[in-house]
Amino acid sequence: MKTSRFAVVIAAVLAGIFFSPVSSIANVFPPELCVGGFMIGPQAYSFNRYSFFEAVEKAKEVGCNVIEAYPGQRLNPEDKTGFDHNASPSVWAKALMKLEATGVRLVNYGVVGLGNDEAEARKVFDFAKIMGIPTITSEPQENSFDLLEKLVKEYNIKLAIHNHPKRADNPGYKYWDPNFVLECVKGRDPRVGACADTGHWIRSDVKPIEALKILEGRIVSSHLKDLNQFAPDAHDVPFGKGVADIKACLDELKRQGFSGNISIEYEYNWTTSVPEIKECVDFVREYGKTN
Repeated sequence: MKTSRFAVVIAAVLAGIFFSPVSSIANVFPPELCVGGFMIGPQAYSFNRYSFFEAVEKAKEVGCNVIEAYPGQRLNPEDKTGFDHNASPSVWAKALMKLEATGVRLVNYGVVGLGNDEAEARKVFDFAKIMGIPTITSEPQENSFDLLEKLVKEYNIKLAIHNHPKRADNPGYKYWDPNFVLECVKGRDPRVGACADTGHWIRSDVKPIEALKILEGRIVSSHLKDLNQFAPDAHDVPFGKGVADIKACLDELKRQGFSGNISIEYEYNWTTSVPEIKECVDFVREYGKTN
């Protein structure tokens, strides 16, 4: 019987063996994990009222094979230990075993803070390496890009720059603007790019399709969302029922040759969102049948 990659990683983690950051252990995922031609699954933050184990189960429930983790989600209903890069190897091993048992792959981690402290940044990249995560999502300190680009090259792990909404109380916050994100990543390694959060663009009065075009060639992942209106207090709705024009967004990502992961980060109806997230997944599945 062939030993699975997860079994090897789990054994190494339990033995306290950390992989050398020379080659990536998981940067390509098989097409059977895709839905509608896209590597799509929930952002575990959609289920932040639940544990990571429960989020993994809900990913399967909505019809997905992949998930994006976020820092600090409690591990399981019985264990309130946070699952993230600061957790112990035994916590990582338990998470890997849950993923293996459920048939779900961990494809992204964020939004996680990154700065110009190399030791702290390496903790995040080491965690991603061990967990087999190909992409890290962050809104890093602006003076840290040289360091982070070096780590991206060394670990062969992508870095996706995330955008939150424009902040009236913080005019110095610039990641909401796709033009600023482009300036941050322009000329850098192609594995340093954008995490296109369409919902937060809408809350910033930016049309998602226009932002995607601005970032052409530099989008490495997406938090794909449809919202009920262009307004700071807009809320999530199932794909195709809001103002994002999700079909046009998928068309544009496809035109650009996008091959990263898409996370559904559904921040509404927190305890009853599964049917609505499944609607989003089904929208993409139907899209893939005709496009």
